Amino acid sequence: MRRLFWLGIGLAVGVVVVRKATRAAHAYTPAGIADNLSQSAGGLVEELRSFVADVRAGMAEREQQIHEAFAQGEAFDDQFAELREDPQIGDREIFPEEHQR
Repeated sequence: MRRLFWLGIGLAVGVVVVRKATRAAHAYTPAGIADNLSQSAGGLVEELRSFVADVRAGMAEREQQIHEAFAQGEAFDDQFAELREDPQIGDREIFPEEHQR
């Protein structure tokens, strides 16, 4: 009975080791590398979609705030108005890449 118990344990350990080794070997085959890349690219695409959705939600929220301020007759809080009005700075400091041409 004892020998059967240890034989069963040995078989179970052997199966686990073989399955893990097969998975590890598959990961280094061209098909396995392609699977990993496609999963990574899929995750990257999902993260990018999530980011774009967050940006759009923020834009919609800010646009709503601007519309509400306009409807109430309040001045829009333009963060860069002072910088644009300064002839020394102008748009160069806000958008430096446009003035390098």
